[in-house]
Amino acid sequence: MSEKLYLEDLYVGQKFKSRDHQLDAAQIIAYAQQFDPQIFHLDPEAAKHSFFQGLAASGWHTASISMRLVTESIPLADGVIGGGMEELAWPQPTRPEDALHVESEIVEIIPSQSKPNRAMLRVLCETKNQRGEVLQRFRPKMISFKRPAA
Repeated sequence: MSEKLYLEDLYVGQKFKSRDHQLDAAQIIAYAQQFDPQIFHLDPEAAKHSFFQGLAASGWHTASISMRLVTESIPLADGVIGGGMEELAWPQPTRPEDALHVESEIVEIIPSQSKPNRAMLRVLCETKNQRGEVLQRFRPKMISFKRPAA
């Protein structure tokens, strides 16, 4: 979807689906080396003996990929401006062979009481793998703006 969306274009129940992002061990390890250096994110052999029983991406890595996919798939005219997060959960680990995509749905539009040109969107997002398994569930709040007057 290349058209930029303004508040007037959005509605409760509107759904968006991102492209796929193919994950591999090299990406998982590189992210972990910089941001989450734990053995189950860094060493495939050692990870076999961990809670995850194999190499697993950091939840924050999954969240970072998901953010990229959300910003690409929900084309808000003024960008995806975060207003907070109501939920962030990782029901299953993200693995090297996973192809991630995000499915999003607008669940509520809350008009601003003090700024009539905007509203807060409550969105339910699920990051899924190629088998449709939910690897991450999150509920961001996003600011959306009305179309500027001509």
